[in-house]
Amino acid sequence: MSVTQNANGYSVSQDKDGQWWIINYHGEQVAGPLPSKSMAVEVAAVFQDDRSAPATKERETAPARSPRRKK
Repeated sequence: MSVTQNANGYSVSQDKDGQWWIINYHGEQVAGPLPSKSMAVEVAAVFQDDRSAPATKERETAPARSPRRKK
């Protein structure tokens, strides 16, 4: 197992099977597997993890209201 290296805010680490992965600050594998450490560092140096936010759904109608009870 090799020492984890940081590049462009991402960690580059080797998995148990010998493959290299790019890991974000949440600990998620965001790119890989890559065959060599140098390739993983090069990819991490230019990697941009752009996750767009899910589109908001517009309501077609107002939510149903329950009838009020008179006291």
